[in-house]
Amino acid sequence: MAVFNMTAPTVPVTFMSQPTTFFPPPKTIADTGLPTSFIHELALKIIYFAGEIQANVVAEEMRLPHTNIVESALNFLVKEEFCQITGATGYSERAYKYVVTGKGSSKAQELLARNQYAGPAPVPLAVYNEAMERQGIGLVSVSRDTIRDSFNDIVISDAMLRRVGPAVNSARSIFLYGPPGNGKTTIAERMARLLGGNVYLPYAIYADGQIIRLYDQHNHKAVTEPPRNGANNESTRRDTRWVLCQRPFITVGGELTLETLDLIFDPVSKTYEAPFQMKANGGMFLIDDFGRQQLRPQDLLNRWILPLEKRYDFLTLITGKKIEIPFDVLIVFSTNLDPRDLMDEAFLRRIRYKINVPNPTWDDFRTIFQLNCTQRHIPYDEEMFKYLVLEHYVKVKREPKAVHPRDLLDQLMDIARYLQTEPRLEKELLDAAVDAYFVKVG
Repeated sequence: MAVFNMTAPTVPVTFMSQPTTFFPPPKTIADTGLPTSFIHELALKIIYFAGEIQANVVAEEMRLPHTNIVESALNFLVKEEFCQITGATGYSERAYKYVVTGKGSSKAQELLARNQYAGPAPVPLAVYNEAMERQGIGLVSVSRDTIRDSFNDIVISDAMLRRVGPAVNSARSIFLYGPPGNGKTTIAERMARLLGGNVYLPYAIYADGQIIRLYDQHNHKAVTEPPRNGANNESTRRDTRWVLCQRPFITVGGELTLETLDLIFDPVSKTYEAPFQMKANGGMFLIDDFGRQQLRPQDLLNRWILPLEKRYDFLTLITGKKIEIPFDVLIVFSTNLDPRDLMDEAFLRRIRYKINVPNPTWDDFRTIFQLNCTQRHIPYDEEMFKYLVLEHYVKVKREPKAVHPRDLLDQLMDIARYLQTEPRLEKELLDAAVDAYFVKVG
């Protein structure tokens, strides 16, 4: 059971060892792992959309070095009369300005009919798969002290912590179950922080001639890298087609469908969006309120039998071809329902850890209440707490929930503000908060 709305401790963020050697910047087009024609076409589309653009900005858009790579592509486009140089803002070729010609405009429109992608150059699928193996969550290890520190602002039993620690270290799958309002989601969020560190994720992936968009600002939190010697030198920078991010923590609820667990093809841009579990690679994927989704739990678990066991997954391109990707994700199922109503024993066996999150004991409930009073600067009164429990819990046979202290005290503060009085634990305010918060039956 967890305290709600408390200030979370800061978990130290660590960088991968030797980040400069993660993937060095490519020195030639061959080093990118992409076809030369793809590089040329990507540069042309970027210039077409920009109208007029400097060479160094084209390189920045493509996340590729100007020297030898973007420079070569621009020279090719000029030679083939797809582009022309209109001027310069300096003396180096990086300062040259480019526009598309009439011939180039026709070619760009032909390319855009195939796909409209005009962003950072993707990385090959094989390189992405290798990268995820090199920075997988299986490398994460948490100790008892780390667990205790991460949960030190939450009322949680030592027995619960003894279950959480090994479950995180397993880097496999966890089933959190129990009555609502006791902090299952809060516990899952702390588990995600325990994974710690950062991962490099590509903007996009090139697979069998198709573009799969992976990085997005909504699901991934980019991390500013510390400055390094020679950071402005192309020969010492890393491959900037990769973004350094916190380990992903992706949460889905009722919107989850089988379709969103496969590549999502956009018929307009003719590119793919990576599914949830692929975006969560290297981190945690929380399926909240499991059992309330549009798809049946059995269908979801059937979909993930192989990935849960083998640690890899297969996704389908619109051509029908299947591609293999890592399934390096800590999957957390969270539900208020009885697990036996959701899946049979065979499926439960495939989920590595099952953790019950029960209602708090009365002692825990008091501690949670006290902590929430402290946070809201409301003086705690033991007699008024006893009144609340006896009058509004014991007498009406209401079970305590970890979320109740937070919500009731917030209600009390709203009412006190309306009455233009100081928020304090007194019968009138407590009764009004309970009356506003709980649904009357009968």
